[in-house]
Amino acid sequence: MNQPTPPEVDVNQLVADNDTGGRAPGPWMNRFLLYLAIAWSLFQLWIASPLPFSLGIFVFNDTESRAIHLAFAVFLAYMAYPAFKRSPRTYVPVTDWIFAIAGAFCASYLFLFYNELATRPGQPTSMDVYTAAVGIVLLLEATRRVLGLPMVIVAVVFLVYTFGGPYMPDMIAHRGFSLNRAMSHQWLTTEGVFGVALGVSSSFIFLFVLFGSLLDKAGAGNYFIKSAFALLGHMRGGPAKAAVLSSAATGIISGSSIANVVTTGTFTIPLMKRVGYRADQAGAVEVSSSVNGQIMPPVMGAAAFLMVEYVGIPYIEVMKHAFLPAIISYIALLYIVHLEALKANMVGLPRRSTGTPGSRLLSFALTLTGFFALSGAVYWGIGWIKDIAGDAAIWIVGAGLLAAYVGLLRFGAKQPQLELDDPNAPVFELPETGPTVKSGLHYLLAVVVLIWCLMVEQMSPGLSAFWATMFMIFVMLTQKPISAAFRGQGNLGAATREGLADLIDGLATGARNMIGIGVATAAAGIIVGTVSLTGVGLVMTELVELLSGGNLMLMLVLVALISLILGMGLPTTANYIVVSTLMAPVVVELGAQSGLIVPLIAVHLFVFYFGLMADVTPPVGLASFAAAAIARADPIKTGITAFGYSMRTAILPFLFIFNTQLLFIGLTGPFHLILTVASAIVAMLVFAAATQGYFLVRSRWYESLALLLITFTLFRPGFWWDMVYPPYEEVPAASMSALIEAAPANTGKRLWIEGTNLNGDDIRKGVLLPLGPQASARERLSSAGVSVVAQGSELLISGVKFGSPAEKLGMEQGFRIVSAEVATERPPKEWMFLPAVLLLLVVMGLQRLRRPRKGVAQPAGGSAA
Repeated sequence: MNQPTPPEVDVNQLVADNDTGGRAPGPWMNRFLLYLAIAWSLFQLWIASPLPFSLGIFVFNDTESRAIHLAFAVFLAYMAYPAFKRSPRTYVPVTDWIFAIAGAFCASYLFLFYNELATRPGQPTSMDVYTAAVGIVLLLEATRRVLGLPMVIVAVVFLVYTFGGPYMPDMIAHRGFSLNRAMSHQWLTTEGVFGVALGVSSSFIFLFVLFGSLLDKAGAGNYFIKSAFALLGHMRGGPAKAAVLSSAATGIISGSSIANVVTTGTFTIPLMKRVGYRADQAGAVEVSSSVNGQIMPPVMGAAAFLMVEYVGIPYIEVMKHAFLPAIISYIALLYIVHLEALKANMVGLPRRSTGTPGSRLLSFALTLTGFFALSGAVYWGIGWIKDIAGDAAIWIVGAGLLAAYVGLLRFGAKQPQLELDDPNAPVFELPETGPTVKSGLHYLLAVVVLIWCLMVEQMSPGLSAFWATMFMIFVMLTQKPISAAFRGQGNLGAATREGLADLIDGLATGARNMIGIGVATAAAGIIVGTVSLTGVGLVMTELVELLSGGNLMLMLVLVALISLILGMGLPTTANYIVVSTLMAPVVVELGAQSGLIVPLIAVHLFVFYFGLMADVTPPVGLASFAAAAIARADPIKTGITAFGYSMRTAILPFLFIFNTQLLFIGLTGPFHLILTVASAIVAMLVFAAATQGYFLVRSRWYESLALLLITFTLFRPGFWWDMVYPPYEEVPAASMSALIEAAPANTGKRLWIEGTNLNGDDIRKGVLLPLGPQASARERLSSAGVSVVAQGSELLISGVKFGSPAEKLGMEQGFRIVSAEVATERPPKEWMFLPAVLLLLVVMGLQRLRRPRKGVAQPAGGSAA
């Protein structure tokens, strides 16, 4: 019996309801909201630019800019998001006006009365306390409208914990706090609502979201989708492979999983269904690839920018560590959809042109080679110009960028214009590869500008996004008139007005996309504030240690489960803030006590990856709902299928916690890098085959088990090798000075420390202490923030600098350094790859014997991948 098809859902309305606000008031009110959103975008561009400091006007400090940022977010939340499903959508009720104005006043209170508040720190007046209390209530209501009830419930639980400490069970009890103390901490300092998370939202995230919005409005989204279909659409299951590639490209410029699903899914999902994927499979492929867009550098999800502040490393480092997991995750998803196509014997979509494969490949290769040659010339040329021209180099580089832009526009104007085809048309033909790829190469210049500023100029993420956004504003104002001139279409005035309209739309959409992130980071600040006020983080360490029995693997599973449970109701950004605040220190601390010294970035990426599952996991995975609406499938079934496809994303964090080489940590040279990348890609493909139950043919149960064993060995060869050759040997602390002096510059030394903490607990744990440049042992220890004195065969820690790496690692005055660990001389652990590869060859041999003989006619309509 056939199941009834779910009713058609307006996916654009779904995106509006969740990302930009579902209210559509009259023309006057729409214009007011448009101007307000544009004002917010222009304000953020102003504070990110060098102009305030150059001109000496409208200079805002971090606290003031956070307050104005939140005031815009709260006001627009009440204007754009109705209170309930039945609330009016065609006008703004008076109550919403009152809430919006009151909320914006409370949010901007730190800006309006900054000087007065600075004269009485820690001494709030009645007005301060009432404003803070009303502000928190209005912030939580705005959060409920934009993000739903779960986030509010979590925040309220933490607020109740703040006041109800004396009445809690003994393990989590504290003395409790008065209303004055709690409100002052949460609203009048930078420890709570106006803390690091809101600061990152204001400084970095807004500009990257705005950059993505402008790039999409300029036509880059359509260009990425069409290019992906031109490249991959003819293969087996081609639309699904194109969905993965286009979502990866769109994910580079988009921070929202839901917007990514709708942007690419409206086009890809109907075509996936056409070539034979079930409705839930088509939706699930789109969800998995769109959610992974948040782990794809250079523009990762909003939580990645929070990582910069929480871990204390540059954004370029975050990108470097996240790069390999993102790439192998996408390669694995491509392989999964290929296996699904093989299992169902699917074919690709028909090509539009009748050229030979050789001529098509040559055309595409020449286009790519030309662009890479241009990129290489730009990279090395600019480096040379900077050495020769000095300060004047910026003008020469600007002229070169302008020439490249105009040249690529002229090159693209010779190709047919990209129109978005109807995926539901009776006959759908793929676009031609060469003309499609050539037509939009100028869009890549914006990404080049962003990466150049981040990687070469070493600018801050905020300033890099500012210059990339300014370049995009220039592109949007000029691309249509210049292209029209090159095509000889005339009417340049109309083309210019069209570009200006696109720019205004992009500025407004970027701001409205930020409403959710703005209120999410502010509401999550309540949780962070509670942790810093009550010290509940220490309690979490004890609780997880109790539940896990000190077992590191069980503890990681608990952290993953907490992330998934919170992810059922919290957006990814809020989920990351909550879980990283509570759980990241727990993993580092208990891992150290278990002898596993885990870099902090690995722990935060672990939390970040599981937070991403928030948009996938039923029953509240919003990306799955959006994809199911397009696919006309059951949302829960789509979410479950997507979760199965996303298992490759879920398995990665466990692997890079134990094998940090996957994050490019601890590599010894180019060969080691190549070996790590190659083994990781093979391992992820084998894992995909094992979980899909299909490799060369359908796998038998013992073959799937063998494939899982191969995966584990390729990802973590040290597990087996450590059983044969211990990786480290302990040396007494007395001989540590020589070891520290001999250690290479800017490396770390593994130390074992013992002592009694402030709670009276005896602690023994390992730490990886970072050492600065070559110097004496005392100077290198001092650079890490620790001073020691000899005490027999041990070293007594006599002082730890506040905020230093040593303090962050949990080293305390009075602790003793009892020993150090040095790497043993042993063969490389990569020798374990040999038995893994031999076992893989055995499985391949067994499956080849069961493979049907060639000679069976292939169905017409496409070629195999």
